[in-house]
Amino acid sequence: MTSARSPSARADLAVVGAGIIGLATAHRYLADHPGRRVVILEAEDRPAMHQTGRNSGVLHSGVYYRPGSAKAELAVAGRSSMVEFARQRGIAHEVCGKVIVAVDSSELERLAALAERAVSNGVPAELIDARRLAELEPYCAGVEALLIRGTGIVDFGAVCDALIGEIEAAGGELRTGTAVVGLSEGADGVRVTTTTGKLVAKSLVNCAGLRCDQVAALVGARGGYRIVPFRGEYYELVPERSHLVNNLIYPVPDPSFPFLGVHFTRMIDGTIHAGPNAVLALSREGYRWSDISGVQLREHVTNRGLWRLARRYWRTGAGEVWRSLNKTAFTRALQRLVPDIESSDLIRSAAGVRAQAMDPGGELEDDFAVATAGRSTHVLNAPSPAATSSLEIAKMIVKRIDG
Repeated sequence: MTSARSPSARADLAVVGAGIIGLATAHRYLADHPGRRVVILEAEDRPAMHQTGRNSGVLHSGVYYRPGSAKAELAVAGRSSMVEFARQRGIAHEVCGKVIVAVDSSELERLAALAERAVSNGVPAELIDARRLAELEPYCAGVEALLIRGTGIVDFGAVCDALIGEIEAAGGELRTGTAVVGLSEGADGVRVTTTTGKLVAKSLVNCAGLRCDQVAALVGARGGYRIVPFRGEYYELVPERSHLVNNLIYPVPDPSFPFLGVHFTRMIDGTIHAGPNAVLALSREGYRWSDISGVQLREHVTNRGLWRLARRYWRTGAGEVWRSLNKTAFTRALQRLVPDIESSDLIRSAAGVRAQAMDPGGELEDDFAVATAGRSTHVLNAPSPAATSSLEIAKMIVKRIDG
């Protein structure tokens, strides 16, 4: 890895962003085109600082997503690819399974629909009764659950380290402290202006995550999308109470809100994380309420789509904000799944910010979104399960470049 300095003048491929999708794309391109020149441009002083580095580490099975969608297909394939990648390189991972829990009879119909979706997506799943649930998760309250055995956990940081090592061994270069400030199409390729110099690349892939719409706008490739950052806040169980959760416990998703709801995740290091909620972040990298950007506030205020979204979900959104500000309220949400949880069992953990694309009509994009403009390809929406799917997303992107 190199720090900020003048980039090389030319490359076959420039990748903007050193999160897991950018790294996987560079890795795949070099695997398919050995000997070509690849340069990864990362604005931060180290890779994977944002969505990838603050990821919960879950290897998603693909159960939630609309059948036939890119999320459904790439999550199912991506989980298998990532497990194999981790296995071959000795990266810590475990296929531990998870339960999606109906806490009362009012959620049984939605749970059954989710079981049908699992079948449509090719995800092995089993409806289990309260007795079987108690065997798997003794402290979990529920009348029925959907057992997804293929869900797992992994150290995505170690995955990124492995990708970087193999990229550099193949001749690729990672340049940190190098933000992209200008893009233009020329006869000789994509002309990239960065904070440390200029570069001309035959092709460019924009994997800038929280800043992807801003990079795409430099070449008019935003397509009406804009990133709306949502902060997800987590707590961690104190070690002496970690026995309350064995693996992963999720609620039945609420159809009135476009997020999964608070849940429990056993991390690869054995700690138990609880969350996240979902509140509008006041900065692209707004990991705390005190992280406020005047530019971002203006974007929020002038975003008519966001106002429409707020009118539609204001009650649920207000509850998310209240749980953010009130630990007792957050605890009550967790007690629906694990009644023995107490406020004193929880300590604050690192928050994450989801780079969620919104279309001009105020709809949150539900699927992965990738656009092509000339010689540049732009990943405009890649929230969860993007880390799980990253190796398969990379294959798709490289096929686009070659096409």
